[in-house]
Amino acid sequence: MLINLINPNTSSSMTHCIGNAAQAVAAPDTQLRCVHPETGVASIEGYLDELVAATGVVEQVCQGEAAGCQAHIIACFGDPGLDAAREVAQAPVIGIAEAAMHTATLLGHRFSVVTSLCRTVAMTEHLLVKYGMEHQCSSVRAVDIAVLDLHNPESDAYRRILEACHKAVQQDKADAIVLGCAGMADLQKNLTHALGIPVIDGVASALGLAEMLIRCGLSTGKQGSYAPPLTKVYSGWARSLRR
Repeated sequence: MLINLINPNTSSSMTHCIGNAAQAVAAPDTQLRCVHPETGVASIEGYLDELVAATGVVEQVCQGEAAGCQAHIIACFGDPGLDAAREVAQAPVIGIAEAAMHTATLLGHRFSVVTSLCRTVAMTEHLLVKYGMEHQCSSVRAVDIAVLDLHNPESDAYRRILEACHKAVQQDKADAIVLGCAGMADLQKNLTHALGIPVIDGVASALGLAEMLIRCGLSTGKQGSYAPPLTKVYSGWARSLRR
């Protein structure tokens, strides 16, 4: 099966990290198309970043559809462009935040999200309400590290993320931890071992869900909210969307 793994920002190193995390849990018959937009934003850390990145996501979904991808994964915790991508795709589209939150509810009574910057906490809280998870989330904690600094040794990211996870467990009574950034994917195993509770990486969760949907022959419903866009003329890169 061929799965379109989209990093919505333009960072090649982040795409590489996400691809490695997905490949580590992929089924033997799964092939990954690991991509990111050629233009857009280097990291997604605010509402404007999400808006800019969403157009690149839709573009990559369209290209993935043309390449024969059987599912698409949006590998950013804000799930930018998710609903629009579901409109234009025939194959299922999964956002890593939605996938991670659903996975957490299967593994514990309540979960906490540990994310990167404090300014993204409200964005995560909005997603919790959108996905109906606000009553199952104990807290959203931020370590205030920029996304592109997560792999910089000087940021001391692992220690600070682990400390935030400990507080979520001890103070917020979380039974599971959701990592609130795709750039944290490579920390999942070490954090799980250190904490002794499930730590969920949305990239791995989304990949598992995508493989399951493909095997079950399931896809997004196209008769209601995610019906194809109405016939109209688009310009720029979006002219390929003309119907």
